[in-house]
Amino acid sequence: MKQLYINGAWLDGASSSANINPSNTNDVIGHYALADAQQTELAIAAAAAAAPGWALSNIQLRADALDKIGNEILARREELGTLLSREEGKTKPEGIGEVVRAGNIFKFYAAECLRLRGDKLPSVRPNLDVEVTREPVGVVGIIAPWNFPIAIPSWKIAPALAYGNCVVMKPAELVPASTWALTEIISRAGLPPGVFNLVMGHGSVVGQALLNDRRVNAISFTGSVATGKKVAIAAMGRLAKVQIEMGGKNPLIVLDDADLATAVYCAVQGSYFSTGQRCTASSRLIVGKNIYPRFVAAVKEELAKLNVGDALTAGTDIGPVVDANQLEQDMNYIRIGKDEGATLAFGGERLDGPTPGFYLRPALLTDASNDMRISREEIFGPVASVIPADSYEHALALANDTEFGLSSGIVTTSLKHATHFKRHAQAGMVMVNVPTAGVDYHVPFGGTKASSYGSREQGSYAAEFFTTVKTAYCGV
Repeated sequence: MKQLYINGAWLDGASSSANINPSNTNDVIGHYALADAQQTELAIAAAAAAAPGWALSNIQLRADALDKIGNEILARREELGTLLSREEGKTKPEGIGEVVRAGNIFKFYAAECLRLRGDKLPSVRPNLDVEVTREPVGVVGIIAPWNFPIAIPSWKIAPALAYGNCVVMKPAELVPASTWALTEIISRAGLPPGVFNLVMGHGSVVGQALLNDRRVNAISFTGSVATGKKVAIAAMGRLAKVQIEMGGKNPLIVLDDADLATAVYCAVQGSYFSTGQRCTASSRLIVGKNIYPRFVAAVKEELAKLNVGDALTAGTDIGPVVDANQLEQDMNYIRIGKDEGATLAFGGERLDGPTPGFYLRPALLTDASNDMRISREEIFGPVASVIPADSYEHALALANDTEFGLSSGIVTTSLKHATHFKRHAQAGMVMVNVPTAGVDYHVPFGGTKASSYGSREQGSYAAEFFTTVKTAYCGV
């Protein structure tokens, strides 16, 4: 039984749940404790008690702790990557890559501990000095999704700790193993009791307790739009700071002048790898009418080469979707697309593997329009629709015609169109001749419209959320 971690101690939960391998549903990865509301309250109390001391802690102490965590993550990349792929379903190389990203995130914020900046300014009034500094917000509640079970917790936990906050962490119920393994590493990094706490459990219990408790000064959430709106309303109702990432319906424009090989690579990698279970996945392929037939044929040819199978088997390109509910959602959207008039040009059928798992052949829906549900609602699986465009201007209008605004891409050899697109794409992240999915760990992550609310995650911009600004005047 994998326990909760509260106030520097490992504790049994009120109940437990089994963690199931989506590549092989006969494989139980382990049993993980589930916290109840009372145990969540204990974690919040521990964090609140530790917050004043940690806020004033030595920056070298913080830096050393985060660097130690990052080093161990990197040293154990194969082990942790295998565990991640086993519980989430992305291929082993992708799992290892995510672990490396998590390790680098901790090491980046270890250095950020030593780069806490402020300003010393002259006052407009005589005999006064002004100092502007950043201070931690206090206790941060973190609610993470299942699709990046170690990277997303890391890019929330590391800056929270670096800037002097205490953390109560709730991982997604489907994937507790990766965050538990991360917690075990953190537990040996030399942090004082209460600075970091892990409470696994149901969102309706643990998540709600974090939202309701006034000792939790800030909430960082990644998940669905529907849940994100509830989180925002609850947090703002008691004036807690809130940061929300909620997904996307990301377009990839392929202009008639695009290099075909580049376009196919960007489309297939961005739409289907990690089983399409990325909020930055390019699920809308908006393609110039002249290149459209060649593009569709080339994508189908590339999809036919992809091996769908067990995430841990060498040579697997696409692993299973995360669970039965997600598989049913994906297949339901494929049915909806066909009913709306799109053509299922490739894939879309459930596959049988050597072991029982949630396997789906990547689906390509052509002859789609931007007003179809498959083009407007986030599917979160290996499903992409192809929408024809008459011109660059038409393609840009289609790309921006969405309630989301996370990532937006274009494939073109035109400097004019690439430059215009970077300025006019309504998204927080813009990609030119690269896939819409895939971002660096040291730069801001986030979107516009219904994709994000609050300040950016990652990089030095994370300070905007995890700190508050203080202005101090001093007579001289």
